[in-house]
Amino acid sequence: MDKHVILVTGAGSGIGNAIATALARAGHIVYASLRLARPDGQKRAAAIRDLAAAEKLDLRVIDLDVLSEASCRAAVDQVLVEQNRIDVVVNNAGMLMTGVTEAFDPDQLQHIFDTNATSWLRVNRAVLPVMRRQGRGTLAYVSSTTAHIPEPFLGPYVAAKAAGEALAEVMGMEVRSFGIDTVIMVPGAFTSGTEHFAHANTPALPAVVAQYGAFPARAETLGNRLVAIDAAHDGSLDVSAVGEALRDALAKPSGERPFRIFVDAQRKGVEDILSVQDARQADLLRQFGLSDLAPPAW
Repeated sequence: MDKHVILVTGAGSGIGNAIATALARAGHIVYASLRLARPDGQKRAAAIRDLAAAEKLDLRVIDLDVLSEASCRAAVDQVLVEQNRIDVVVNNAGMLMTGVTEAFDPDQLQHIFDTNATSWLRVNRAVLPVMRRQGRGTLAYVSSTTAHIPEPFLGPYVAAKAAGEALAEVMGMEVRSFGIDTVIMVPGAFTSGTEHFAHANTPALPAVVAQYGAFPARAETLGNRLVAIDAAHDGSLDVSAVGEALRDALAKPSGERPFRIFVDAQRKGVEDILSVQDARQADLLRQFGLSDLAPPAW
């Protein structure tokens, strides 16, 4: 099936918007989901509709709050009413927290886990019964290189992304026998094209930050250093690179899509780490008699 019905979460801006746009330009039927009730929701929805009209794309706006299981199910039901199937879901919605980890309160940590990891389970619970009945489908995720190489001042974000990716890996093994593929996007940092840093949440406890003295100010130098790292590796990437990489993966036949795709201008070397992990995992699955659940090579 050349034309997929695709649901992309968090498609109002940044990577999610780039993914939805790239997939719609490739000829797929794409539902770009966002929270229409948020202050800028209608404005973002209008921009997506304007692009769809200007380029004659089958790119549709759908309301979806990944923090609500009822909302996830309602959005999937709407897609099914209109298309009678759903082929791909892209779990992209997320948030960023930056600052000294000790200064975040537990409620903040719970909130970012809810957004960046638990939401993937909510969305999957809505689409997996459909994909199992179809005997096919693809679960795609937007993870992060920081899930494998942690960085200071990103503690809650790193932990949530690592949890989300672990969840995606296990669910991928459990649904593989139903003809359902898993594709995990592993992007590096982008210095432009997203609102992640502009909208990042900061610690709730400034009195704790103060106890670290001058140390937190070191985080302010990282943006310029990131630009320098990009420049040393042939320049920065645009967020459109993530959408184009997923577009190319979905063009492959089911069962042949890469399990992981790295879009990392900083060339951190996450591939080297995961090649060892995947080999050890494959050996363990072999000993369990579960080799058929191992992900394909990437």
